[in-house]
Amino acid sequence: MPRRRDRRVGTVRFDVLTLFPELFETFRRVGVLGRAVEQGLVAIDVHDLRRWSGNRWGNVDDEPYGGGAGMVLQAPPVLEAVAEIAESGDTPPVTIVLSPRGRPFDQAFAEELRQSGRILMLCGRYEGFDERVSEILRPVELSLGDFILGGGEVPAMAVIEAISRLVPGVVGDPESVAEDSFSNHLLDYPCYTRPPEVEGRTVPEVLRSGNHAKIRRWRMERAIEATVTRRPDLIKKNWETYTDEIRRLIRRYDPDLAESLE
Repeated sequence: MPRRRDRRVGTVRFDVLTLFPELFETFRRVGVLGRAVEQGLVAIDVHDLRRWSGNRWGNVDDEPYGGGAGMVLQAPPVLEAVAEIAESGDTPPVTIVLSPRGRPFDQAFAEELRQSGRILMLCGRYEGFDERVSEILRPVELSLGDFILGGGEVPAMAVIEAISRLVPGVVGDPESVAEDSFSNHLLDYPCYTRPPEVEGRTVPEVLRSGNHAKIRRWRMERAIEATVTRRPDLIKKNWETYTDEIRRLIRRYDPDLAESLE
């Protein structure tokens, strides 16, 4: 059978393998992501795992060997689906399994995955996949955190959106992406809009001053202060990457933390 070629112009292509493809219908049509799909900047193809069931009932799960609660997704349908989907494009995909045992997903890895150009995401359900899926495919296993969901669809959506925002042209103002939380290993600074006063609380005067140098300075200080007080783990993780100016401000807000890292 001749290899099919992907003719779309999307900068990043996502393939999603799931038991519930309908969950993605609205997700890929609305908002910033919907416009990106319409413009061909991002392609999202959703595949129903039951197509590869090999039986008229569409069953792709079975009871676990050794007993226990729940059902397990069988390996053969998944392996067949991945092989066929991978053949449908010019670029071999990076295969990802959404799993609680996976590496934590973060902004840095989103940027790395964006460079790959094509990503195939496997969304588990029930008790997950037969272990031979991981043994044979050797996928990247990703986790959004130490909590349990009903399946991999919601995490897949989060990963798709995080990566898509990094594609040039998807977000109208590229500067807003560069200043988002975690892009510079800091939390974002606080934002305000009209009206200037709400229940006695006013917008900081510097933001209405028109002095862009002072505004940039205020925003950097607030970002560092928020990170020090709310996510000191980020400071510890990224201390070596910070500029001297950022380190000096960290010392101002938490001298003990800075001293422990120097």
